[in-house]
Amino acid sequence: MADHTDEMIAIGSCRIRLMRGGRGAPLLFLHGGGGIGIWLPCMARLAKKFDVIVPEHPGFGASDTPEWLDNIADLANFYLDFLEQYDLRGVHLVGSSLGGWIAAELAVRSATRLASLTLIGAAGIHVKGVEQVDTFLSSEEQRIRDLFYDQELAEAVLVSSQRPELEDAALKNRMITAKLSWQPRSHDPNLRKWLHRIKLPTLLIWGAHDRLFPQDYAFVYQQLITGSKAVVLAECGHLPHIEKGDEFAAELERFVDGMRIAA
Repeated sequence: MADHTDEMIAIGSCRIRLMRGGRGAPLLFLHGGGGIGIWLPCMARLAKKFDVIVPEHPGFGASDTPEWLDNIADLANFYLDFLEQYDLRGVHLVGSSLGGWIAAELAVRSATRLASLTLIGAAGIHVKGVEQVDTFLSSEEQRIRDLFYDQELAEAVLVSSQRPELEDAALKNRMITAKLSWQPRSHDPNLRKWLHRIKLPTLLIWGAHDRLFPQDYAFVYQQLITGSKAVVLAECGHLPHIEKGDEFAAELERFVDGMRIAA
């Protein structure tokens, strides 16, 4: 895997954990409600072409839980401050699940520093009539199993998640995710009416067997974000960057390369 740093940094008065590695155009990856424990294989691959920047959101894991953190909009504004403080430009913004919701909210507010947007199994909108599992009503084991199509992989994740040193972070992540997305469940009723503001090249990557936000969500996002491209990965659940890491990275690389050719 490509070398990366893992350190605590401060954005304003809020300290967060930040992993970073690679060279090239900046790629900011915003994680989902489960947190971001490790430097993933797909991140190591992407770091061969990009400066991969992976913050742990305020309220999650080792990061501070600031008093001002009440909703997803707060995190979107926080990351606008992050981009400004690091003077990042031409950023490829990538968000998974809850991180996809944050990314969409950020792009609606200001895309000045962005080059592209990629949403992976993103929350943020509600699609009537689409059956979904509610992870807040599931046992911890069932919650993890529902994330994956490959149940052998789910089993391995279950075993690794039972390490005592991870329990506190998992509970912290669970509690802040509930605070941010409990009601209305995992969406902002006002977001969809502003998604037309996103004029960036946008890639939507979904697992064909996503039970949390089924692939119908990808196609609704595609209708709401003009010119966006939807890719559905076969035999994949809610976390394509983990379950199909190479396919996910290849799709993202191909998308960015296509942007360069078009330019």
